[in-house]
Amino acid sequence: MDRNSRVVEAMARAHAASPTLTAGAAPDGPLTIALEGELLPHGLTGERAAMAFKSLWLQPEQIDVTVLPYRPEIVSQARAAREAGRPVHLAAPPHDVIVQRICDHLECFDGIVAGKSLPARRASGIGATVRAWIRAIRVHQWAKNAIVFLPLLSSHRFDEPALIGQGLLAFLAFGLCASSVYVMNDILDLTDDRHHRLKRNRPFASGQLSIHAGLYAFPVLLASAYAISILALPPLFTVVITAYYTLTIAYSLVLKRVMALDVISLAMLYTLRVIAGVAALSLTLTFWLLAFAMFLFFSLALAKRYAEIRDAVERGRTGKARGRDYETADLAMLASLGAASGYLAVLVLALYIREQGTMALYANPEFLWLACPVLLFWITRVWMLTHRGQMHEDPVVFAVRDWVSHASGILFLLTFLAAT
Repeated sequence: MDRNSRVVEAMARAHAASPTLTAGAAPDGPLTIALEGELLPHGLTGERAAMAFKSLWLQPEQIDVTVLPYRPEIVSQARAAREAGRPVHLAAPPHDVIVQRICDHLECFDGIVAGKSLPARRASGIGATVRAWIRAIRVHQWAKNAIVFLPLLSSHRFDEPALIGQGLLAFLAFGLCASSVYVMNDILDLTDDRHHRLKRNRPFASGQLSIHAGLYAFPVLLASAYAISILALPPLFTVVITAYYTLTIAYSLVLKRVMALDVISLAMLYTLRVIAGVAALSLTLTFWLLAFAMFLFFSLALAKRYAEIRDAVERGRTGKARGRDYETADLAMLASLGAASGYLAVLVLALYIREQGTMALYANPEFLWLACPVLLFWITRVWMLTHRGQMHEDPVVFAVRDWVSHASGILFLLTFLAAT
């Protein structure tokens, strides 16, 4: 038996001989803190499940103990007790390598003793748990799915209740499908998220929600999306949503780590929402709508990536950004590509206005030209704000919350109404 094993067993015998006290023990006794459910809200079992799930798709990875969601009040209590001269023990499996690394990292435990786990700590009440789940499934990101209604507007059939109902079902199915991917992606990206200034506050990364619950939730969300698609929408919509899900998985596992392919994939994911709207409503996909959507969403995808890399630069990082295939020196090129793509979307709109078929659709097609400066203004503003470091989220979600974007959108629609 080696020296470390004898020390651990001696501490275990001493602990068994003395009263076992938890974080609320009397000041003159030893302080014993449970790893599972006390120091870590959901313990190491969830972390190990996440790593096992990730190893099915990606290269196996070790648990990074430096960024685990330890309860700060428990760590502070342990350090205060140790400074006061009280023995502090961690109740956990004594011969576990990860547990030993946790002790070495925190430097506030005198040793490891065998002990029982506590029930997983829940969020502060049902309301807090519900809010955490709303954040986890990214309900605010569902605003992106309003893109499925774009074909309805461009086809001039936005006054048909039956089509609006079909559009709402497509909106819901896409939302559930996207939420499934968000949950799965959060579990796959636990370590990267915990190293990020903002993403570390996400419910799974911060320990607000159980990783096991997430592993159950994402297939349920996906099954719900397919149930709506198969039972209530045309078969072509199911094909499109399958393509969307497949591309999203490929993006999460591989493509987001490949330069250029990551932003092209993001643009395609937005464009697939337009195609899904066409499929759900049994409309015809036009070249002009497809080209306009691809260039516009490629510009917004580049703005999102630019904002991430700029944030890394502001935090003093050099070289490649974590989890991305971009150097911090690539910012100028990303901005050039993004602005150019946005202005190409304006060019497509201008060419669409001069197309003979368009002239026949509108009573006053000359009013459509007013849409071009509105779109030019909005794209320029998005890129200026991104360049200044004021774009802290997805540009599409930003547009939903930004009153200037609201005004620009209303003006854009008014030009088409005036032309009609």
